[in-house]
Amino acid sequence: MHIKIISVGKIKERYFVDAINEYSKRLSAYCDLEMIEVQDESISKNSNDSLDKIIKEKEGERILTKIKPGEYIILLDFEKSKEYDSISFSKHIEDLMCSSQSRITFIIGGSLGLGENIRKVANERMLLSKMTFTHQMTTVILLEQIYRAFKIMNHETYHK
Repeated sequence: MHIKIISVGKIKERYFVDAINEYSKRLSAYCDLEMIEVQDESISKNSNDSLDKIIKEKEGERILTKIKPGEYIILLDFEKSKEYDSISFSKHIEDLMCSSQSRITFIIGGSLGLGENIRKVANERMLLSKMTFTHQMTTVILLEQIYRAFKIMNHETYHK
């Protein structure tokens, strides 16, 4: 199983990097993990809807270059998204694995969200929370939930 996480923006804070490294190490027992950061666009103080759309599309173009054919794409998004609890998320990942989806790619957008060019290629949209998190925090939470999903799948203690 190969899991890829593509996120917009660089993770600079040491404590987030340490958490990501820890969950990456833990996940190595269950899957191949690939972490990709794409450059974010600068947001003007005079931002408006038109400029925001352009920024999201540019960031989306960078994301698209990192997606390979055959990957199952899950967007972390607010619009028209499915919510999972940890057990149903684990079951969903397991179902994808059983249906020969051996390459799952999660996409975390930038501070403005995701452009339509990315939404068009998604197989599904997932809501991590109704709250808004930074992409750094989202990455850590997502990694923890993926790790938890594998622990649940393998009937190992951790998730209780």
